[in-house]
Amino acid sequence: MNVTDFAAAQWTRATGAGVDPHEYRRVTDALDSVADWGPSFVRTGRGHIQRARDARSARSQGEHLLMAARWFHLATLAPYAAADRAAAEADQALGRALAALEPGARRVRGEGFTGWLRGPSDAPGTVIVVPGLDSAKEEFLDVTSALLARGLAVFAMDGPGQGVLAATTTFVPEYERVVGRVVDALAVPRVGLVGLSLGGWFAARAAALEPRVAAVATVSGPFRLDWDQLPPPVREIMARRAGGADAARQFARHVDLTDLAPRIAAPLLVVDGGQDVIPGVTDGEPLARLAPHGTYLSVPHGDHLLGNARPDWLPHLGDHMTHALTGTSA
Repeated sequence: MNVTDFAAAQWTRATGAGVDPHEYRRVTDALDSVADWGPSFVRTGRGHIQRARDARSARSQGEHLLMAARWFHLATLAPYAAADRAAAEADQALGRALAALEPGARRVRGEGFTGWLRGPSDAPGTVIVVPGLDSAKEEFLDVTSALLARGLAVFAMDGPGQGVLAATTTFVPEYERVVGRVVDALAVPRVGLVGLSLGGWFAARAAALEPRVAAVATVSGPFRLDWDQLPPPVREIMARRAGGADAARQFARHVDLTDLAPRIAAPLLVVDGGQDVIPGVTDGEPLARLAPHGTYLSVPHGDHLLGNARPDWLPHLGDHMTHALTGTSA
């Protein structure tokens, strides 16, 4: 794929993650090849770091640092030798941003996870935001903001093979164990889960097997994967995150919710985009149909992660999680 096509393919994902669309166009229009993607995005992120240093208020400093975190994360979407370093810079920028903007935010780490707990200490409910194949906690700041605006506490995490942990860990299919350790560390009696892309499968599996999950939503999550039909770029990413092609093939065999969907007792919202068609991926409609309390929301013009259709699903997801956890739709 040439860099023009690659940039076009990532357009709604990047703007959905919160980068300025005009800056995105300026950066990507100047690229000569996909190989330039990572270095150019890192330079852009460091430009926002410099703006943060020059800022005259903590608010401006924090906002520039949040933008830097987004650019550093997006640098990892193309093959890039320094991707681990970019992920570390994203993690550091997010931490510094929250120190400036939300001094009450708390870093929580444990075996196979790391992330930030945000929101009021007396929140009526807590939601864990789970990333996917090549996403990270820095990509879904808008989802976190929508939940925080409803008075919920939110733990945005990286799990094994994800985000800043991709350098030292690999995917595990038993994600319910990771979620269980997170719930223990947060010291709350129950949680909601929002899983995006492959994170949708992680969240649905955890909801079926971890009894403290009281609400769940998936966005562009797979019901089942067929390794042999997956596009080569997806197989290559999965191989990097799972620890090799054989490990990735074995991991993909686990991605099948046929038997687990009926065991999801929590209220479930499944969000899909009608334009999200990836060979080898079965979308979430069977999950919503087989789960006892499943609801299906298909947005016809939505693409993968529905970055082009935020108003069509994000408020609905926020209301779903709030009502399921608190009984209200504040």
